[in-house]
Amino acid sequence: MKKHILVTTFWSFKDALVQTYTLPYLKIMHKHLPEGSKIYLLTIEQERYQIEPSEIEEIEHNLEKYNIISIRFPYFSYGFRSLLNWLRIVIYLFFLILFKNIKYIHSFCTTSGMAGYLLSLMTGRTYLIDSYEPHAEASVENGEWKRTSFRFRLLFFLEKMESHRVKYIISATAGMRKYALEKYNATFENFYVKPACVDLDLFSFKNRKNTNLVEEFGYEDKIVCVYAGKFGGIYLDKEIFDFFKVADDYWGDKFRLLILTSHKPAEIQMRCQAVGIDFSKVEVRFVNHAQIADYMGLADFAVTPVKPIPTKRYCTPIKDGEYWALGLPIVITRDISDDSEIVQKHGIGSVMNRFTADEYLRNVKEIDDLLKLYPLPDLYAKVRKVAEQYRSFAIAESIYHEIYGNF
Repeated sequence: MKKHILVTTFWSFKDALVQTYTLPYLKIMHKHLPEGSKIYLLTIEQERYQIEPSEIEEIEHNLEKYNIISIRFPYFSYGFRSLLNWLRIVIYLFFLILFKNIKYIHSFCTTSGMAGYLLSLMTGRTYLIDSYEPHAEASVENGEWKRTSFRFRLLFFLEKMESHRVKYIISATAGMRKYALEKYNATFENFYVKPACVDLDLFSFKNRKNTNLVEEFGYEDKIVCVYAGKFGGIYLDKEIFDFFKVADDYWGDKFRLLILTSHKPAEIQMRCQAVGIDFSKVEVRFVNHAQIADYMGLADFAVTPVKPIPTKRYCTPIKDGEYWALGLPIVITRDISDDSEIVQKHGIGSVMNRFTADEYLRNVKEIDDLLKLYPLPDLYAKVRKVAEQYRSFAIAESIYHEIYGNF
């Protein structure tokens, strides 16, 4: 019997969160669904991730291999136009569910779960939340929203309603079960834990120290720190550049900084100048995900500068798994998912407990000790084992088989 699924996201198709954090899971789902089952993928398209007309045919051809059908709607920021847009989306998906006989609504994160929740109420279909973690309180803790704001109250209310409606929960951490009980008074019969998994074939030793790129960047005999992501919001900004400055002072001319980001180089240059880092030692690139492993693999260590706010105990940084799969030790802030404890337990990096010069120096020295103690292949093997234990797609395979594979 066919099992058609509607997958809702709040992201654009070309966003890394779809390319690296959604599509790989949909391909796993496809393997465990009865023959002929289809997966309808909703994405909300922001202008900066615009899909060119020339790309559409190739995208749809690639998705067709996995019986995935793309449904794309434009993005509008908060306001009346956004409300009308979501009303249109929900109405469209309501009729899609009925006409295509879709049996499951699978929402990634509680933000897109709002649509999934309403549709499950309207249609009675089985409702799942994947990557279940708090967003309303996280936005308050980040300083983006006020606890008294309408945005917070609405999203927190919907998170609570979603948590009581959902049949299957797939969370990033086990601790989210306790959070849901305390915050939403919600308990779950079907609760699974799936951190951000990584394709261990795409991120491996073959991506380390690409000879052509090492030569292009002048990274011979250098100690390279990589960061893939943004600054500000849920991530540190000035503090992490203060850390980079301490690393720069410690290693001197051997230190190089590689930043893979959507920020403009001028923005990064301004931050470097503010702390006294010579920008000639800094490389800023925006890299497509197909190339990201080779660029990350140029590094000797990486950083995960997530702000250590309480709700980040329940998140799952995708980049940690990618760093670990490449054998890179990391400097990570405290209390981030289970990852900070994993780094400490397995001795594969350094945990940043405070934002002081002395602490940054301790972090740098711990990384330096690892780099001196282990030759590159040995350090790779040590860190890679952690990726295989905590980030393998085998974790997702087991969960999706249990939910969708019994037919």
